[in-house]
Amino acid sequence: MKQFFKRLVPVMICFLILAAVVTAVSLWGSSQPETSLSEDASGQDTVEQNGEVCVDVEGKEEGKEGGKKTVNQTEQNKNSAVSLTTGKSEEMRGIWIPYMALTLKGEEQTENGFRNKMEGILSDCVMAGANTVIVQVRPFGDAIYPSAYFPWSHILTGTQGQAPDFDPFGIVVSMAHQMGLSVHAWINPFRIATAETPSTLADHNPCYRLRNTEEDQYTFTCQDALYYNPAHPMVRKLILDGVREILTNYEIEGIQMDDYFYPEEGGNYDQQSYQSYLRSVPENGIALKPDQWRKTNINILVSGIWSVVHECSDTAIFGISPQCNFDNNEKIGADVVTWGTEYGYVDYLCPQLYVSREHPVFPFRELAQKWKDTVTCDRVSLCFGLGLYKAGTDADNGTWLSHRDEISQEILISRELGTQGYILYSCESLRSEEAADEVRHIVELLSDHGNG
Repeated sequence: MKQFFKRLVPVMICFLILAAVVTAVSLWGSSQPETSLSEDASGQDTVEQNGEVCVDVEGKEEGKEGGKKTVNQTEQNKNSAVSLTTGKSEEMRGIWIPYMALTLKGEEQTENGFRNKMEGILSDCVMAGANTVIVQVRPFGDAIYPSAYFPWSHILTGTQGQAPDFDPFGIVVSMAHQMGLSVHAWINPFRIATAETPSTLADHNPCYRLRNTEEDQYTFTCQDALYYNPAHPMVRKLILDGVREILTNYEIEGIQMDDYFYPEEGGNYDQQSYQSYLRSVPENGIALKPDQWRKTNINILVSGIWSVVHECSDTAIFGISPQCNFDNNEKIGADVVTWGTEYGYVDYLCPQLYVSREHPVFPFRELAQKWKDTVTCDRVSLCFGLGLYKAGTDADNGTWLSHRDEISQEILISRELGTQGYILYSCESLRSEEAADEVRHIVELLSDHGNG
């Protein structure tokens, strides 16, 4: 009997160890999200976690389009969207600097001339109480900085592809930081050219390399304007490589996309690409309608940009400034509802509420409230774009002429709603006679209320 128990004890010990291991594995597995790979109706790989479908922004053909990040990786993002600025205030007090303000046409086209111009613009921004400038660095599939992917912008020398003797964006970043201003690089990723601007594209413009074929539609034309096609993986990779280049070469605080997405609802401008997509849908799959398909293409790119921004920087943030009109956004593939409710697309939204409080169709407070109700993700911040350029004009049926403190009152409404700040369009109005009273009231408001 003793011999029997001597033989039994090691067996029992092994059995108990094995049981403990199995139990531990079972408990660990039950605590993890239930994950499965599937292919949705568009043929895109998706990841389902606890019932949430997250786009695989890396994709099979997109190389380094940002890696696989999902909306459930909130805790891995070190940059909370609560604060939009590294300045003294958590409130964003931004001013857009559009490409038109950067042109040296008719001026001294030298580094000294550019520095003098920027000294004036940035000083105006500081005087107006700004803590952030949003600088348009990619207006027409080009760049105002040396780029390995895009030609030099024509706004600097008059000819696309012709390099100046200095780095304009590097100068802006350095001067802005010296003045205590944060810098966001503003990109227009799709527009290559309008009917007249630029007059000539550089020979090495990537749109020539990405030539359309029977199978691939890299670009399309709509209303005499040329655009990159966001449906194509190579186009999305080009755009993401450009974002990565900016963040690698410049220590900036953010990347911002503007309100240009698809040019219009309907139309056959990208029909070739859509037909290619339809051929890729499995026999038992359900094809997306054109508007759904376009929205999906934009979302893949947007989530890819967000991923690249947070891979390249622990502090930089990514935002989009869409149109204020929800119906218009839907028509051009801007999925603002998803961006405002799900984490992993943007860190902030700044809809362009270029309307007065007495606007006959979109009164400011009503529209602001609708956007506040839309942005419900606690990791996505909301600020409002305000139309300083309309101050003192007869825009919106003359409603801007009724008050000289329209913008400052809109800032107060924004604070009342609990948003995270505002961005003024644009720096060019800071010295205009029409907006002088508005600017004075803004400065007084900021002085009276401090950090708000």
